[in-house]
Amino acid sequence: MLIMVKLIEDKELSKLQSLIEASHNIVICAHVNPDGDAIGASLALMHFLMRHGKECHVVVPNQFPDFLHWMPGAQQVNVYAKQEEASSAIVKAADLIMILDLNDSKRLMGLETAVLESQAPKVMIDHHMNPGDFCQTVISHPEMCATGEVLCHLFWQMGEIENLSVEESTCLYAAMMCDTGAFTYASGRPVIYECISHLLSRGIDKDRIYRNVYWTASPARLRLHGYMLYVKMKMLNGLHASVMTLTNEERKLFSTKNGDTEGLVNMPLQIQGLRLSIFLTEDTETPGVVKVSLRSVDDFPCNEMAAEFFNGGGHKNASGGRLQGTMEDALKRVDEAVRKFAPLLK
Repeated sequence: MLIMVKLIEDKELSKLQSLIEASHNIVICAHVNPDGDAIGASLALMHFLMRHGKECHVVVPNQFPDFLHWMPGAQQVNVYAKQEEASSAIVKAADLIMILDLNDSKRLMGLETAVLESQAPKVMIDHHMNPGDFCQTVISHPEMCATGEVLCHLFWQMGEIENLSVEESTCLYAAMMCDTGAFTYASGRPVIYECISHLLSRGIDKDRIYRNVYWTASPARLRLHGYMLYVKMKMLNGLHASVMTLTNEERKLFSTKNGDTEGLVNMPLQIQGLRLSIFLTEDTETPGVVKVSLRSVDDFPCNEMAAEFFNGGGHKNASGGRLQGTMEDALKRVDEAVRKFAPLLK
């Protein structure tokens, strides 16, 4: 039985298709510290638009992890932090801007000014809660596992799902896989697997996609993970929670590359009974900023903790934020947050 989702009314879909058809130079932007969903969804849409004869550019605020560079089209991604003037010029020249996998313009960081100053119409396609109002067209479905899934349904509603290329389908599958931990969480809705069925029918190699993302560790990365689990992981007694910290000095000890810490925050959740894992790491690009990653199981609301204590947000079981200050300041904030949410952790 077909269970794909109609995302928007036919009238709104027709407006979106007309907007795309009338545009010639389309720019796709995603959030700071782009992850697999942000990059995968952006590249899938880029390939789709280019296949329909559009000039298309992907611009992200800063570098994305090395283990995502295998994705078709990844070498075409423009990184604002590396080429600010060129990236701003690309955004300025756009006659349509499509915002993927973010709900708040602040998450564009250095790109925000260029995007907000552009007179081009803006379209948001996302799966985070509480979408902002800086886009004229908003397709937001927080119940979906990834922006990659939102795009799958959108392509289906456009009548394009059977026309997707291997490149488009590969990027969509990777997007969904990355935002669900290889479909181990936030992936219980049956329609997700209908999306996967469509993508498999287009000829993707899902096993190779998995290996490209999860089985590309360097010896340095494995040693870093061992160090973090053996030395740095601290259990918060009686609260079924853990916290890990990583400084930039420690990064140097292991010669870490971009993306080497990916997945670390999930690992403590393998401990029986653990409900919350917190990972604090000094920002490698912005001195005096500590990045916060939160992961949980069952009904513990990471997004509420992130919003109240860490200037962030996200999903119930996977959220993040940023704090100004030192690692010691961040740990004090963690202590405040954990004490506030202690009844849910005992």
